[in-house]
Amino acid sequence: MSMRLDHTHDPAARSWVESANQGGCAFPLQNLPFGVFRRAGSTEAFRGGVALGDCVIDLKALTAVGGLSGMAEQAAFACANPQLNDFFAMGPLAWRALRHALFALFKADDLAVRGGPSRDELMRCLVPQREAEYALPAQIGDYTDFYTSVDHARNIVKLMRPDGTLSPNFQWMPVAYHGRVSSIGLSGQSVRRPVGQRLAPGRQEPEFGACAKLDYELELGIFIGVGNEQGTRIPVEAAAEHVFGLCLLNDWSARDIQAWESTPLGPFLAKNFATTISPWIVTMDALAPFSMAWTRPAGEPQPLEYLALTAVGNQAAFDIQLEVSIETASARRNGKGASRLSRTSFRHQYWSIAQMVAHHTVGGCNLRAGDLLGSGTISGPGASEAGALIELSRAGQAPVELADGERRSFLEDGDRVVIRGWCERAGFASIGFGENRSEVLPAKWE
Repeated sequence: MSMRLDHTHDPAARSWVESANQGGCAFPLQNLPFGVFRRAGSTEAFRGGVALGDCVIDLKALTAVGGLSGMAEQAAFACANPQLNDFFAMGPLAWRALRHALFALFKADDLAVRGGPSRDELMRCLVPQREAEYALPAQIGDYTDFYTSVDHARNIVKLMRPDGTLSPNFQWMPVAYHGRVSSIGLSGQSVRRPVGQRLAPGRQEPEFGACAKLDYELELGIFIGVGNEQGTRIPVEAAAEHVFGLCLLNDWSARDIQAWESTPLGPFLAKNFATTISPWIVTMDALAPFSMAWTRPAGEPQPLEYLALTAVGNQAAFDIQLEVSIETASARRNGKGASRLSRTSFRHQYWSIAQMVAHHTVGGCNLRAGDLLGSGTISGPGASEAGALIELSRAGQAPVELADGERRSFLEDGDRVVIRGWCERAGFASIGFGENRSEVLPAKWE
């Protein structure tokens, strides 16, 4: 994906919001991710905000102090809405104009020299994150979940077939299915264990009941910015102009229900009960320093022409570090912390974001501002880099040992799944995604 570095990536730049300069801060001045918020417990309307340090920049308040002009001001007005769809639809020039304006306003230099609002006026546009509550950042019209990690695919196939052979189409196209929008929720939600049909080993007839093999899937959510008209397609080299940014995504999966219902069409009840995303969207501009060359292993099929990354392949992959932890109910009662399950990087993905977008639209499908794509489970080549419990536990054959002595083959009621993401590279400021946290509740179907 074609992106560029500019002054907003300067690692020496510091903010006058001191919390943004602290080591380990997920939201330094070089990040500036977007979300939707209001003061917790208030009746205020939700509106767009940008994370900086431990604060939220209230974009609606910022328009009132006169700190913006031109395209940046128009973009901020679009962000004053309860969803960011109108802002997304404005396109890369508007996204970048607002990013640059915010960078200038909150950079640690002499405001008086360049004019504009005073420091006190800008401080009144800041809301502490501890006092904020969040909503879905966009009206998500459609949700497509991909299947693009070759390591995940091979791990799963080995559990099902001794030869471990991938399905023939996996190496030729980014496989996907259409997901359920109504059950997409935000970090902090409680997820009810689903119920459905499952076929027990050795049985000829299915049984109905609560899922016994509940799992998470470590993914990234990809928010579409500018859409395309129905009947047209987005070329792979133009995908960067259509993707606004990324968030953390947990694609909850009921493995026992999934195994029974997925032939011949694919997952249904196994996936439609919940998908959880993090509140902050890290923009593609913020991720530019962490892009890297996309490669296909030697000896494997090369993409067909419409998926070939000839012009943009040197920036099509992203080194985004990802980590999954589990906090059990017992650990909370005993005052113990979460146990890390795995850590990997998005750079291992077999298909890139640009290829997902190009394939999605090649037949004339129209994407719209605010549409969400799931990257598919993100697993790396190492045993500790698996993006789901079914891989880590080998479908329950080798339960995972947790730090407090407990074991997990699949998730139990009361478990909290925590996903974190960040980027780091020598010569650049590290940036983060925050976290995606949610808790499993017991099934309820009566």
